[in-house]
Amino acid sequence: MTIAIIPDSAPFNIEQRAWLNGFLAGWLGLANEAGGPAPGLADMAAFASSSLASPVAEPEAEAEAEPWHDPALPIDERLALAEGETLPRRLMAAMAQLDCGACGYQCRTYAQAIADGSEPRLSLCSPGGTETSRTLKRLLREKNPGGQTAAPAGTVSHVGPNGDARTVEARWSRENPYPARIVTTTLLNKPGSEKETRHVEIELGTEGPEYSVGDSLGIYPENCDALTDELIETLGASGSEPVRSPAGMDAPLAAVLRTDCCLSEVTEDLLQLLGAVAMDDGEAARLHALVEDDSPITGFDVLDLLRLFPSARPSPSAFVAALSELKPRLYSISSSPQRHRGQVHLTVRRVAYEHNGRGRKGVASTMLADRVDSGSAVRVFVQSSHGFSLPADPNAAMIMIGPGTGIAPFRAFLHERDVTGAPGKNWLFFGDQRSEFDFLYEDELADFQRRGVLTRLDTAFSRDQGRKVYVQDRILEHGEELYRWLNAGAYLYVCGDAKRMAADVDRALREVIQTHGRCSAAEAKGYVTRLTSDKRYRKDVY
Repeated sequence: MTIAIIPDSAPFNIEQRAWLNGFLAGWLGLANEAGGPAPGLADMAAFASSSLASPVAEPEAEAEAEPWHDPALPIDERLALAEGETLPRRLMAAMAQLDCGACGYQCRTYAQAIADGSEPRLSLCSPGGTETSRTLKRLLREKNPGGQTAAPAGTVSHVGPNGDARTVEARWSRENPYPARIVTTTLLNKPGSEKETRHVEIELGTEGPEYSVGDSLGIYPENCDALTDELIETLGASGSEPVRSPAGMDAPLAAVLRTDCCLSEVTEDLLQLLGAVAMDDGEAARLHALVEDDSPITGFDVLDLLRLFPSARPSPSAFVAALSELKPRLYSISSSPQRHRGQVHLTVRRVAYEHNGRGRKGVASTMLADRVDSGSAVRVFVQSSHGFSLPADPNAAMIMIGPGTGIAPFRAFLHERDVTGAPGKNWLFFGDQRSEFDFLYEDELADFQRRGVLTRLDTAFSRDQGRKVYVQDRILEHGEELYRWLNAGAYLYVCGDAKRMAADVDRALREVIQTHGRCSAAEAKGYVTRLTSDKRYRKDVY
C-alpha cells in the first residue's frame, strides 16, 4: 500500500508532500522498511525553512537553460533548440550530450575550448562521430550571432570532465597512458548465447593509475592486422612506406595504420583528397558531392570508400594525413580498488556485424576479445567520474539500473560496499536476452544476496517469454516500492544506452512518480529534476 499520509488536497506541491509523507512514515516506523533512516525534527525544520519557502521549480529552470543537453534528442533538434545562442552554446548542441569525458572535457567545456581556440581538435567527441565533427566545422565557418570573446590571458592548461579548471599533474593521463598488462579475459555468456561479453582483468600494480568506483578506464586500441593489410593492398601500397603519424612520429605505413589511425571514420579531408586525385571524372564529381552531403555513404568505413572509388589512389603520406586519429575507448570500471588491489576490471561486449558485404568489428572490443592474451600490453588511463559515484553516506540506499554491460559500475559499487561494510540497502535491476545464457555475474550476485549485500534483485530477460520484458517494465511493476525507497532518501543510478534504455527508464520513473505520488506530469517532472539537482539521480550513459 502506498504511504500517503498527507492528503492530496493539502496545500503542498509534490516535493513537499513527498517529504512530509516520508517524515511521518519514518516517525511511524515505516521509513526504515523502505531502505533508509527516518528524518528527525532538525530535518523537518530545515525543510520548512527551505523547501516550503522556495519554489521547487528553481532547479528545473536551471536545467531548462540548456534544453538541448539531452542525449535522446537527434542532432538536428538539438541544433534547432540552440538557434540564436552564442557560438559556444551552439557548438555544445552539436556534441553527443553524454558528458562521458571521452574527449577529456564535458560537452559544455569542450565546446568552450573550441570556441576560444584553446582546443583545435574537432573530432574528439567519439559518440557524436563524423556527424558532430562536421557540424562543428560548419558552425565555426558561420558568423556567430551571439558574439564571442577570446579566453583571457593565463587560461589554465586543462578543463577536466567535471568542468573544473586545473593544471594536469597526474603521472598517467590520456596524453601519457600507462603500459598495463592483461591478466585474463573470461567469457561471461554461456554457450548458446547470441552475445559475447568478456570480463577483462588488467594489472596496474603499484605504479599504475589509481581509480575510484564509478570511474572509467580509457583504452587505446589497435586495428586488426587483417583490416590494415586489406587496406594497404587496396591502396596499392606495400606497407613499408615511411609516413608521419597523427601524433607527428615517422613510422612505416602499416604500423601507423594499425596503431594511430581511425579506419572506421570517413573524414571530410579524405573525401576532398580522393576527389582531387581521382582519375575518373565521374568518380571525382561524386566525391566532391559527398563533401557537401555524405548521407549516401552513411555507415561506410575507409576501406568501403576506397573500394567504391577505385580510380582515387593518393600517396600513402597524403592518405594518412587525411585520416582522423584513433581515439581511446572508455569503459565503465567494474571493480573496486578496495577489493581488487592493483587491478582494474572491465565488462566488455564484443561488437561485430555485417555491412556492405563485409564483416565489421568494434576496434577495442574485438581487440580485448580476440587479439590479446595473458601478459599482452595495453595502454590505459583513468577517466574520473563526473559525479557517478557512491553516496557519501554509507547508510544511504541505492537503486541501480544496469542491463547488459551496464551492470559494470554496479558490480564495482557492490564490491566496494561489501568490503567497507556499508550498511545502506542496495537494489539492482538487471536485464539481458536470456537468463539461461546471459545472466552476467550470476554467481556473484547470488552470493551478494545470500550475504545481505544485495537487498533486492529484479531481472528482465527479454526473450524468456513471448512478450519482451525490459528493465523499465520491472520499474513500473515495482513502482510503489521504488517510490517508497526514493521518498526515504535512496539514490538512483542508471548505466547503459542513452537513447533507448536510459530514455525509457526516465519515462518509466516519471510514470511511477505520477502514479504513486498522485500528481500531474509536470509535478513528476519537477520531482525528477529535484532528484537530479540533489545528485540523487545519476547516469553513466553512452
